[in-house]
Amino acid sequence: MAEKQNRELNRDLSSHQMQMIALGGTIGVGLFMGSASTIQWTGVSVILAYALAGFVLYLVMRALGEMLYVDPSVGSFANYATKYIHPLAGYLTVWANVFQWLTVGISETIAVGLYLDFWFPGIPSWVTGVVVLVTLTLANLTTVKAYGNMESWFSMIKVVTIILMIVLGLMVILFGFGNHWQPIGFSNLWQHGPFFAGGFKGFMFALSIVMTSYQGIEVIGITAGETENPKHAIVASIRSIVARILIFYIGAIFVIITIYPWNQLDQVGSPFVETFSRVGITAAAGIINFVMLTAAMSALNSGIFSSSRMLYTLALNKELPPKFLGLSKHHVPTLPILAISGGIFLGIILNAVLPFFWRGSSNIFVLVYSASTLPGMVPWFIILWSQIKFRRENEQHLVEHPFKMPLAPYTNYFAMIMLLITLVYMVINPDTRVPLFIGLGFLIIMSIIFLLTRKRHAKNK
Repeated sequence: MAEKQNRELNRDLSSHQMQMIALGGTIGVGLFMGSASTIQWTGVSVILAYALAGFVLYLVMRALGEMLYVDPSVGSFANYATKYIHPLAGYLTVWANVFQWLTVGISETIAVGLYLDFWFPGIPSWVTGVVVLVTLTLANLTTVKAYGNMESWFSMIKVVTIILMIVLGLMVILFGFGNHWQPIGFSNLWQHGPFFAGGFKGFMFALSIVMTSYQGIEVIGITAGETENPKHAIVASIRSIVARILIFYIGAIFVIITIYPWNQLDQVGSPFVETFSRVGITAAAGIINFVMLTAAMSALNSGIFSSSRMLYTLALNKELPPKFLGLSKHHVPTLPILAISGGIFLGIILNAVLPFFWRGSSNIFVLVYSASTLPGMVPWFIILWSQIKFRRENEQHLVEHPFKMPLAPYTNYFAMIMLLITLVYMVINPDTRVPLFIGLGFLIIMSIIFLLTRKRHAKNK
């Protein structure tokens, strides 16, 4: 039954769109506006934090790629969790992904309204947020190709901005472009303190934040079921995507901490705005605001797509009513898309209304957004763990497999240990402790619900 339903979803996404979707889900507002905070934790060693986090995510994606090559199904890593670990693991993976993208979607829709206020200050931010939400919902309801095209353009805008920032930054560093032709050089990398400016604890605090900035890359595992020629697309996408993300992240951070003293970044504002302004681009604030607008819309777009497919997976597993399996004439899951968009809409309205009744509600969605960190890591743990079991049960598929996980299972254990260490330091860090416990509370509640209804789950299988 599940295989039949999966085949009904059109495979209209190309390899290029698959890569751009993964880029769009990973490169977000955090890089454009939030990079200064991670640099403050650890100084120049933040480059090492991005590299180490990128390596861990490379291992996660290689483990996912090995399984996807054999079984490119919709909601893939949730299905792997059920098959190779336990039905509870699959159940938690789906709901963790839905929770992650729902909270991200709410926050990003609110952010869209704030960014549009830059040009349209007279319109309430919740109104523009709803307009954008409706637009993206209609795009997702049209065809999966429409979603892929829109996400490709969103990602392209971010990628071009980052590349321009890196190129212009290097011109400032090497040739003094925008600095009266006086090269800035590389002295800012060592003149303002030791490499690990915040010590080991500061580095680990930064690493835990940096690790979360890569969340969304696993969306490749959800798009695989709707990709044309999935085996070729999976290999091409995973081989290139991690390298591109590392270049963009590490390249941008390197330029920032080379041009500006890392201990003075809190006075700079957005390093991207300042870099463009330095070389004479007077409309820098408007440009970066536009890029952040597209970044927020990209995250919202990915959230609607990803979480709706997870609801579809729940329906395939008989965890939701059969009506969630209904496909439109364009072969997209209509009710799951509308359900997720409806949840985001309620979040927008709640955000607009709650301040009138609760004075302390101004930061509630910041907390909720941050609470997606732990649920967002659940798919990574599941992918690494599932792939160990996958190897044991699919030895025949690995004989001529062209995309095997390197040095498995040792690399799996290394990656999982690194993820656990970052979670420990998120508990130690007072700035991330409460959001982490909110996410943990959600996972505990969903586990209790599963255990209380496990007889029904067993009956449905």
